[in-house]
This record gives sequence, C-alpha cells and structure tokens, in this order.
Amino acid sequence: MVYSMTGFGRGKKETDRLTITVEMKSVNHRFCDVTVRMPRQLLIFEDKIKKVVLQYVKRGRVEVFVNVEGEGLTKKKLQVDWQLLSDYYRSLQEANERFSLEDRVTLSQLFSLEGVTEIVEEEAENAEIEKLLIDATHEAALQLKGMREAEGRALINDIKEQLSLITECVVNIQMFAPDVSEQYRERLAKRVHEFLQGTVDEARILTEVAIFAEKADINEELKRIHSHIEQFTAAIGSDAPIGRKLDFLVQELNREVNTIGSKANDSRIALHVVEMKSALEKIKEQVQNIE
Repeated sequence: MVYSMTGFGRGKKETDRLTITVEMKSVNHRFCDVTVRMPRQLLIFEDKIKKVVLQYVKRGRVEVFVNVEGEGLTKKKLQVDWQLLSDYYRSLQEANERFSLEDRVTLSQLFSLEGVTEIVEEEAENAEIEKLLIDATHEAALQLKGMREAEGRALINDIKEQLSLITECVVNIQMFAPDVSEQYRERLAKRVHEFLQGTVDEARILTEVAIFAEKADINEELKRIHSHIEQFTAAIGSDAPIGRKLDFLVQELNREVNTIGSKANDSRIALHVVEMKSALEKIKEQVQNIE
C-alpha cells in the first residue's frame, strides 16, 4: 500500500473528570520526524506518544498536539506551615502578657495570617491519564494513516496515468527511430549532390550515415526506460516505504529522456520527448509526497 505524507488525524478520550484530545498533522519530509506539543505535566509521556506515532508513520514530519480539559491532571492540597503558625501563636500570647491584654486567639485568626497556609497542586495518578492519552494517540494516528492511504491511492492513480503516457510515447518513438538514419542519408545525399553538382561519393555518404546512426542510436535509452517503468510499477506494489526509490527512478527516467532528446534528430520524436518530460514533471511532483 502506498501512503501520502500529508494527512490529519484526531482522537478524543474522556472520563467524568478529564478529557484528552490528540490532534496530529503530517507533511512532506525527507525522514521521519515527530514533534509533540502538550502540557508540562504530560511531558513524561512524550517518548511513548512518539513510539505510537511511529507504528503508523514511516516517513514525513508529524506534529502532535495534546489538549487537556478538566481537573484530572492535578489535585489541590492545603499545605500548613506549622512552625510559622506556632511562632505566630507564641508571639500573640507574649503580646497579651506584655501588654496585660486578654485578647483570645482563634484558629480562624491564626490560619488567616500571611504565609501560614498555601494551596498547592500535585500531579494526579499517572495510570488513568496515560491510558487515556495513549488511546487517544492511537485513534488520531489511525485516522491520520487512513487519510494518508486515501491520498496515496489518488497519487498512484495519477502516476499510473502518466506512466502509461510515457509508455505510449516510447512505443511511438520505437516506430519512428529506424527512419531517422534513412532520412539523414537522403538529406545528406541531396546536399552533397547540390554542392558537387551531380558527382556523389556514395561510399562517403554511407560512412557519414553510419557515423550518424551510431551517434543517434536510442535503442539503449528506450530499453532502459522500459526497465525503469517496470521497476516503478513493481515498487508501487511493495508494502515498504517507496518514496525515495521512486524519486531515484524519476531522475533516471528523466536522464534517459533527455538523452533521447539530444540524440534524435527528428521532429516527431522531439514532440514525444516533450510529452514525456511533461509527464515526468507531474510524476516528480506526486512522488515528492509519497512516503
């Protein structure tokens, strides 16, 4: 199966106290690169999230966004500075004695004094949060993979159309190729005849035509194009990531087509070379997006 490198996925898991939403998007990249953006309290799960994503993605840049709603991430706790509270109490008692006062000290007064109490947040238990987070990540990654698969099918269908066009051009070029040398011989003989006014060295012409035919021979290039297309088609049916291999084959195809264009001295072949270059340019754009 061929996958595109672009896609989007979303997963959501929740309890009565907590809702975790994971969203991820992927774009083209030479390698596989996963970045995660999430609340500080969840950073301990970053590696586990990346491992989940890598089960579904082999190539591309993937950005993962984790959003948490609810009170489940932390729990509040009252912290009392008992030493400070004791110091306050002793100071108040001492003030009563020193100034002959009988002001009673209440708990509400003591606890309202600055610095005696503080409400702090503690991280909640990890087990439940981890399960929600990992489940939501799997859901988002599976959706991302599905979108990449659908786009991959569309890419391959378009590539196959362009490969068919190239194959058709190659077949036509193979029909025209034998005429190139004969047409060159006729043009050469006509020019020599005009220049020498009837005296023509036929052996010399045949030698020149033979040299031209050798230089203009494109059979090897046509064979290699057939071979590259076969390799391209075989790669498409592979289960492994094939983007880099296809990119290499496109470069090789383009090299052979350019060689044919420089060798073949024929307007009909030149027209097909232009068509093949156009098709290869479209294939190159599509291949850049394949995993």
